[in-house]
Amino acid sequence: MRPGTHNAITDVEGLRVGHASVDGGLSGTTVVLAPPGGAVGGVDVRGAAPGTRETDLLDPRTTVQRVHAIVLSGGSAYGLAAATGVMERLEAVGEGFAVPGGLVPIVPAAVVFDLGRGGDFAARPDATTGVAAYDVAAAGPVAQGVVGAGRGTVAGGLKGGVGTASTVLPDGSTVAALAVVNAVGSAVDLRTGELYGARVGFADEFPPVEIGPDVLAALQGIARPAPPAAGTATTLAVVATDLTLDKAGCSRLATMGHDGMARALSPVHTVMDGDVVFGLSTASRPAPDLATLVGLHAAAADVVSRAIAHGMWAAESAGGLRSYREVLGI
Repeated sequence: MRPGTHNAITDVEGLRVGHASVDGGLSGTTVVLAPPGGAVGGVDVRGAAPGTRETDLLDPRTTVQRVHAIVLSGGSAYGLAAATGVMERLEAVGEGFAVPGGLVPIVPAAVVFDLGRGGDFAARPDATTGVAAYDVAAAGPVAQGVVGAGRGTVAGGLKGGVGTASTVLPDGSTVAALAVVNAVGSAVDLRTGELYGARVGFADEFPPVEIGPDVLAALQGIARPAPPAAGTATTLAVVATDLTLDKAGCSRLATMGHDGMARALSPVHTVMDGDVVFGLSTASRPAPDLATLVGLHAAAADVVSRAIAHGMWAAESAGGLRSYREVLGI
């Protein structure tokens, strides 16, 4: 196996990603757009303090089969409004679930808490932020770090961010993830100073680092879980593949994504986190046989771990929060 061309969720052909930020604080929105006609979707909510929209319709027992975008946003529950802007743009281009008289775009969303970080408590995403993210969404390389929904994120005392990664499976199919890292838990192994998620990276995917005793001591003093108020953390992810899966299969893909989250963050899924993983299938390749499905699930867990590590590595210090690379002196 190997990473895709961009080592990003956009290596799943047809997916596009856009980021937008708000003025006056550290917050923003990230959108993952499905191909024309939508993608099959699923979800697995593990955190005890989630902020979500339209996740019930991803249950395999419900009617709607495809989603047209996934919105990840800052702003806590206020930030769910960003999905409205994405819906408006999708309606304008003729994408949505057909109903009498028009279309209703299906846009599940989830949010992280970043209210008041780096500025005004009222500086949070709204529908115009969703529109801005939609308008710049593109295939190809994906900006990482302190962008979009990762603008105001924190993970275990260090600056968090947006990260992405992909894997091409032996049969040529692709599985990829995008993560927004905003966790109570730490992404750093405090015994060694390494990023947990980097341990499952491909050769040369993450730069080698030398962590001496002084740097390790600094990380141990900063990058440790610190109990915030309830509901003020959350890590979000989207895991996508081009293999054909039904809604139940996409939900299982999301479940495997949570395994990757648990390998990259410690602790995870706490009473103060709202961790959510969405699963997507563009269904452009045939349904997998059993051996391929097992390989897909294993890679889905790893790709989420790698995406979290990339988000931490790409993040720069902001809002009085130090980044992993700044502590390392890189």
